[in-house]
Amino acid sequence: MLRKYVIVLYLSIGLVLGCREVEDPTRDLGYDFQPLEIGNFWEYVVEETIVFGENDSETSNFFIRDKVDYSYRNEAGEIVYVILREKGTSRNNYISDGNYALFIRNNALVRMQNNERVVMLAFPPRLGRSWDGRVYSSNQSEQFEIDLLGGYALDDRNYTQAARVLQEDDDDLITFRDKRYDVYVKGIGQIEHYYEVLTYCSRNDCLGQQLVDSGRKTHMKIINYGRN
Repeated sequence: MLRKYVIVLYLSIGLVLGCREVEDPTRDLGYDFQPLEIGNFWEYVVEETIVFGENDSETSNFFIRDKVDYSYRNEAGEIVYVILREKGTSRNNYISDGNYALFIRNNALVRMQNNERVVMLAFPPRLGRSWDGRVYSSNQSEQFEIDLLGGYALDDRNYTQAARVLQEDDDDLITFRDKRYDVYVKGIGQIEHYYEVLTYCSRNDCLGQQLVDSGRKTHMKIINYGRN
């Protein structure tokens, strides 16, 4: 009888372990889709158009260099990496353009700037994975989703391990257009940022003509990266 109970006990334990996902400490969570080490840098070419009003816009081209300047441990014990951002009309005349911070929380990449925290990427990246990008913010909830995972082409470069995070893709063709996404590549980090938030003229004489009367379009693409 005792032997019978022992067999039943072992079968029960095996069933429980078989149904539960066992935590694997050696599993690659994909943190290197945005490597964070002091000295890492990324250079981007940027084209930006700002619309001030109907038939009133300004387009500029410039360069941005982001560099991991230093790190510290916050009250929650998380390592926070401070990114120095520099801007220039050429790659030889960068000047400081502020900073922001990146850190990992609950297997997610969080960006902190001006006291605003946005969850930029969830780990490990999986196609179709979605999350509330504003979960640590007082702003309204905003759903982000990985809508591409794998090969990605940017200009004349092809990447094999890329994750695109779609933040918004909406255009009602009448009042507004909102398209935003970021692309990360394993072993490199962020290679592209696209932001296009526009409002259309909604007067009776121009309603539905998609005449932009305000907004901004920014396209940032990587041209160099490394570590100093």
